[in-house]
Amino acid sequence: MNEGVTPHVRSVSRQASFRYALRGVGQLVLTQTNARIHAFAAAGVIMAAWWLRVSTVEWGVLFLAIGLVLCAEGLNTAIEFVVDLASPQWHALARDAKDVAAGAVLLASLAAAATLRAAHVKKVLLFTGFVNTAPGGIRAAALAFAEATYAYTTTLSKGKPRSLKHLVVAQPGAAAIETELAQASGVLSGIELAKEWANRPANHATPSMLADAAQKLDKLKHMRVDVLGPKEVAELGMGAFMAVAQGSHEPLRFIVIRYNGGSKHQAPVALVGKGITFDTGGISIKPAPEMDEMKFDMGGAASVLGAMQAIGELQPPVNVVAVIPSCENMPDGRAIKPGDVVTSMSGQTIEILNTDAEGRLILCDALTYVAKLKPSVVIDVATLTGACVIALGHVRTGLFSASAQLAEQLMSAGDSAQDPCWRMPLDDEYGEGLKSNFADMANVAGRPGGAVSAAKFLQKFVGELNWAHLDIAGTAWKSGAGKGSTGRPVGLLVQFVLDEAARLSASAKSGGKAPKAASAAK
Repeated sequence: MNEGVTPHVRSVSRQASFRYALRGVGQLVLTQTNARIHAFAAAGVIMAAWWLRVSTVEWGVLFLAIGLVLCAEGLNTAIEFVVDLASPQWHALARDAKDVAAGAVLLASLAAAATLRAAHVKKVLLFTGFVNTAPGGIRAAALAFAEATYAYTTTLSKGKPRSLKHLVVAQPGAAAIETELAQASGVLSGIELAKEWANRPANHATPSMLADAAQKLDKLKHMRVDVLGPKEVAELGMGAFMAVAQGSHEPLRFIVIRYNGGSKHQAPVALVGKGITFDTGGISIKPAPEMDEMKFDMGGAASVLGAMQAIGELQPPVNVVAVIPSCENMPDGRAIKPGDVVTSMSGQTIEILNTDAEGRLILCDALTYVAKLKPSVVIDVATLTGACVIALGHVRTGLFSASAQLAEQLMSAGDSAQDPCWRMPLDDEYGEGLKSNFADMANVAGRPGGAVSAAKFLQKFVGELNWAHLDIAGTAWKSGAGKGSTGRPVGLLVQFVLDEAARLSASAKSGGKAPKAASAAK
């Protein structure tokens, strides 16, 4: 498993900043041969000159020479890379970003971090100069450096783990950003856990293995993990979930993770993640090209698992319950067939017109389960439809909710976390195609508006719950040369939970009452 980056914070004076800059730049110049590294080294020195209000190239060259002398005795120490995020050159990179300050930090960090993989840098000294960054800026920088240096190694015989181990943020009054950096550390841990499990091949990430990974969260404070197998799921009457799983020799797992950081009477935030660890399409089998990428079909489960890891580390004062229905969708002789009718946990019957629309079948039973817990809000996360990819591409996650307030809260959380989403329609007319002559509903409604009709299907199982659906089919992973999980939307989910904790705290201080919790579903 990939070793993470450890963020630190340090308060420094102008003189100390300059000294660190010279040392880091000198180390890079003396130990690297890459021309791009040399260019960044020279730029770093000129930026140091800018800090001292001396912005001529001649002084920059002089500082470079001084730096070489100062660091000559420290070549056996960890290589350090210096980035000045206060420089106007970096901010110019984000002139088109919505949040100029945070966007500038993100883009600047990505630009600088692109050189780190080849440079074998072990430590990054990140200077914000003597100006304050906007909220979220430091977290964006930390996540950008981690993203640029991430390396999957689990199934490689000679995998090369990332060399970057430490990110040191140095600025005056550093105590002011300690909370933000702690959040960055937690979110980073969650994102990398999500990437690890989404990136693993399906034979290294079975439902049972995913459940084992979830059970490791049990060691975190206020965390409890329960795993249900086929017998328990059958007793609950999850007919739709069992129907998908019956075509695979791998037994299903229903994972329930509870984080009790709030009062015992507080209703939880519920997260539901689709955990199809491999999706062949079943009898409605997918075409062979790029079918390997269907290992990413458990991206929703991976992101919910990662979000709970981050929440367990950050310990916000709120209750959260995460549910992950996990199985494979295979074309075995026992697999469900087009035209089969199954009975969901809610009692509603479903005609399965397409076995490749299986994610909504396992989610509908999971939603019925969490509804019995009477949560304050329910957010399901799934790589659900190719139609959402066509609609939104790979930039924004599709957001569906009947609640304008919840949609706005999720969009705000996504913007803050640099993990954006976009609200899609939920008009009743989109659900007309789900009508069936042989069951209460069909599981598909045709190609037009496919992402919306899929959300309308799920909506039939949430009743009056404060519910949102996130379709991450376009944002959960990348194809091509950079193929791999993005870890999204861990950042969005964690930010929403932190925001919810803040809202509950503010409500309590003003005399308001938090929604009450219910007992566990039977």
